Amino acid sequence: MKFILGKKVAMTQLWQGDKVIPVTQVVAGPCTVLQIKNMEQDGYRAVQVGSGSRRASLITKALQGHFKGFGDFRYTREFRLDEKENIGDLKVGDQVSLATFAVGDNLTIVGISKGKGFQGVVKRHGFHGQDASHGNKDQLRASGSVGAGGVQHVFKGIRMAGRMGGDRVTLHDAEIIQIDEATNSLFIKGAVPGARNGLIMIFGEGELKLGMPEIKVEEPIIEEAPVVEEKIEEVVEIPVAEEIKTELKEEAPVVEENKVEETAVEEKTEEIKEEIKA
Repeated sequence: MKFILGKKVAMTQLWQGDKVIPVTQVVAGPCTVLQIKNMEQDGYRAVQVGSGSRRASLITKALQGHFKGFGDFRYTREFRLDEKENIGDLKVGDQVSLATFAVGDNLTIVGISKGKGFQGVVKRHGFHGQDASHGNKDQLRASGSVGAGGVQHVFKGIRMAGRMGGDRVTLHDAEIIQIDEATNSLFIKGAVPGARNGLIMIFGEGELKLGMPEIKVEEPIIEEAPVVEEKIEEVVEIPVAEEIKTELKEEAPVVEENKVEETAVEEKTEEIKEEIKA
């Protein structure tokens, strides 16, 4: 038998191919084994586990001693064992996590249903109500007769209006669709009894595995940067105005240096720029 305590988070949906599956996310464990009860001392076989945490000032001295320093647990619950069920080498202080479960396991889930307050017989017990025919007034959703009047009291268990919800509900054959080790979450198919953040007891058939699950961390894929070929562009040196003046002096007839016109320098510069562009 494998078991664990969990907390209902919310309902969501998962895709499997072209099908969408409604699931409930339950954060399960880790839980610590606090006591192992047997037939000789306690009269029945069970395993008591603790889960959650709370302030130490809110825990009595008796419970603190019972916890044996393993933690300040918020919840303590027992899982009853049959005479044939073997728990192996389980001992006080062992850790139970969702590593003991696998996708496809069928579980039994126990939780406290949502409280709905004071309700009438139609909603609480499924009565269809009375006929809305001629002569019937203000009695469409009334409960009607509750039995003989000679007893002078109502028998216990009679289906009448009253407080609805807040009951212990057991759900069988709940299937695990997905397990997320990073967040300690079980994604269980369908709805799970209880409100959000409500305590859930989960157990099923199979071998109980101890220890924390191995979280698989995907290594980042390092892509090699493409080799960029460096293009070496030819650097074309543009002659300076002083060099142009020197060339013009050599090409021109013997003239005084002071009579080199600026227009000739500009024309020569334009010719060089056009040759470079070409």
